[in-house]
Amino acid sequence: MAELKTKATNAGVDAFLDTVEPAQRREDAQTLRTMMERISGEPATMWGPSMVGFGRYRYRYDSGHEGNAMRVGFSPRKAALVIYIMGGFPRHADLMARLGKYTTGKSCLYVKKLSDVDVGVLESLVEESLEYMKATYPE
Repeated sequence: MAELKTKATNAGVDAFLDTVEPAQRREDAQTLRTMMERISGEPATMWGPSMVGFGRYRYRYDSGHEGNAMRVGFSPRKAALVIYIMGGFPRHADLMARLGKYTTGKSCLYVKKLSDVDVGVLESLVEESLEYMKATYPE
């Protein structure tokens, strides 16, 4: 089996966030960190070189592939903030309708800047995602 590329590291979250450009993206990333630490009750951890995660869960597929992943997290990328909402978005249609300006992938929420979204709605989305993950993956 191939080794996982995205795994928890000992790299410093503060050091990584200090390098984020432009300044607005760095400030938004620091705001997300504070929010996700508060909501998850978990400290920020680097996952790979550019993802900040909170909590972890163990998964195992029918194929036998297994590993650990973050329960929720984000990555301040060049084009946008990427917020990882595990389990996807269809179950959150009511919140998504009120969130603001964003795009999505399967489990990725892309936001140009936090001022484009309702931060209270984003907090609810993170809370619901964590509840889903805890129920689905208790470990």
